[in-house]
Amino acid sequence: MAQQQQEISGEQGLGGFVDDTRDCEARENAHRERGTARPITVVGNPVLHKECQDVTAFDEDLASLIDDMFASQRAAEGVGLAANQIGVDLKVFVYDCVDDEGVRHVGAVCNPVLDELPAERRSLDDSNEGCLSVPGAYESLARPDYAIVRGQDAEGEPIAVEGTGYFARCLQHETDHLYGYLYIDRLSKRERKDALRQMEEGTPRYETVPND
Repeated sequence: MAQQQQEISGEQGLGGFVDDTRDCEARENAHRERGTARPITVVGNPVLHKECQDVTAFDEDLASLIDDMFASQRAAEGVGLAANQIGVDLKVFVYDCVDDEGVRHVGAVCNPVLDELPAERRSLDDSNEGCLSVPGAYESLARPDYAIVRGQDAEGEPIAVEGTGYFARCLQHETDHLYGYLYIDRLSKRERKDALRQMEEGTPRYETVPND
């Protein structure tokens, strides 16, 4: 997910949610320093438009992928990144995102599933949204301002992540990616056309994978 203009230990915080606010700088630095930034896939690349495969091997290869994802996310100045955005067909995303209260959250989720929210928690926020795979484009998109995603950490342990505001949008956006949806797929035809026009008229500030 684009910004608006460790390893997760599995340690659970209050309410059973992972504490992803602890030692954020150190954990993100460690991932990024071990990893290698990769170019970003853009809309039209087939890997972005289909559901990814489940993560079944929680091994060194997965740990290395997560390191590369953090390095790629930082190089592209994003706040969230799904594996298919660097061409990998696996259900895993990483994030380094500040919520509306200014609290930083850093982590990785494998095989994410969003909770269905009860009606009383479905307060919509129609802020602008952007995507590293649609570089330079931003459109207003209504999403719930609260989200819970459940999945597994890099060791395969169950985790749950809770987010509000901008961070809730990030969790929903990245989970969408792993099921083959970009945020522009949730826009009207006119809004989608405008987003693609913005992308065509701009120049990505980071390396991307050309669509053949």
